[in-house]
Amino acid sequence: MKSTIVLDGMGGDFGPPEIVPAALFSLNKHPDLNIILVGKEDALRAELKKNNALDHNRIKLVHASEVVEMHEAPSQTLRNKKESSMRISIEQVRDGHASACVSAGNTGALMATARFVLKMLPGMDRPAICTTLPGKNGHTHVLDLGANVDSSSEQLFQFAVMGAQLTSAVEDKENPTIALLNVGEEDIKGNDRVKQASTLLAESHLNYIGYVEGNDLYKGDVDVIVCDGFVGNIALKASEGLAEFLQYNVKLQFESSLYSKVAALLSMPVLRALKKKIDPRRYNGASLLGLRGIVIKSHGSADRVSFATAIEEAIIEVEKNVPERINTKLEQLLIDRQSL
Repeated sequence: MKSTIVLDGMGGDFGPPEIVPAALFSLNKHPDLNIILVGKEDALRAELKKNNALDHNRIKLVHASEVVEMHEAPSQTLRNKKESSMRISIEQVRDGHASACVSAGNTGALMATARFVLKMLPGMDRPAICTTLPGKNGHTHVLDLGANVDSSSEQLFQFAVMGAQLTSAVEDKENPTIALLNVGEEDIKGNDRVKQASTLLAESHLNYIGYVEGNDLYKGDVDVIVCDGFVGNIALKASEGLAEFLQYNVKLQFESSLYSKVAALLSMPVLRALKKKIDPRRYNGASLLGLRGIVIKSHGSADRVSFATAIEEAIIEVEKNVPERINTKLEQLLIDRQSL
């Protein structure tokens, strides 16, 4: 299937030096893929020349004179950065020149710009950020991870629809399981919004299995876990902090004595296998769901391997037509609810 993906070539901490090699890797992997690179043309050309790809016939350059900085407020970028690489990249999707956009830029600015330019799907109140977390028994799609710090029960229901349809598409699961993240598994636990969302989900035709707790995030027993962005973002950042803490202390202990260094050497195959399984680069690429188009948020510190993973997510979502699936499912569920 031929597709065109647009990349915000100036986004993230590294910009063209990592994004251009990621683009070339993806083009080599997918012969039917075309890429639009948006950014300061001189910088993009210089990086393409460095990689012997200045005249690549499946890359199109689009100049953008401005760059959205990582610290800028979303409202400022909407008003003052209409010629930014981020804005122009999303407009390429709106205008039909590309099927999806990938950016490692400022998350808030990307969300606000995408919502303003692409608009929401009918019946969707707000977009949500969804990503994949590794688990003992597979992996789990979790949303929302920060787009909405205060969500209603209806919006949590919509997040569940979006997450289920994304999982169904990319994992080829006909009826993925859904759970709400809560402070306990009992029906009496949680605030009113979570309880009301639970009622809405239980009355729907979605495969809702009830509440899960924070220690279930990395079990991989549930396909989709739903929460508001306040809870989701804290859970994600706490997980990242714990991972850094464990990595630091494991390294510290292995370097503490000669015996520990020998033990580390003997343990190297196991450590390498573990590192590969939990490598965050393999899970890069958060979906901005609920929009009339596909936008993938790459981690700001993504290297070329990590950014290529985000491009891969965009390709899959294009092939599976995720926005249309979400729209169709929500319409069906709303009709079912009205008939009750």
